Amino acid sequence: MKEITVQELKEKIDNKEDFQLIDVRETFEYEASNLGGLNIPLGGILIEADQIATDKPVIIQCRSGKRSAAAVMQLEAMNGLTNLYNLKGGIVAWKEAFDPSMPVY
Repeated sequence: MKEITVQELKEKIDNKEDFQLIDVRETFEYEASNLGGLNIPLGGILIEADQIATDKPVIIQCRSGKRSAAAVMQLEAMNGLTNLYNLKGGIVAWKEAFDPSMPVY
């Protein structure tokens, strides 16, 4: 599984690179704090797979990196996607690196 760090994600955002960010946390978690990605909770990731880009990098994130890793594995296995990256450490790592005041569930 390919992974990306929060520092690499911030570089992509700062450089306005073309990628898709998917947040697989539950809606209430997403509403508390998010990085602006599309919210598709893990339980519906395979059902909503048609919303996931196939023509550019897709970074999948959650709270700590565990649910997003599960999403990457499911999508790679079931849909054969090869453009997926797990955000290592999730939004917790983002908070620690860039936004200590961010509320995280």
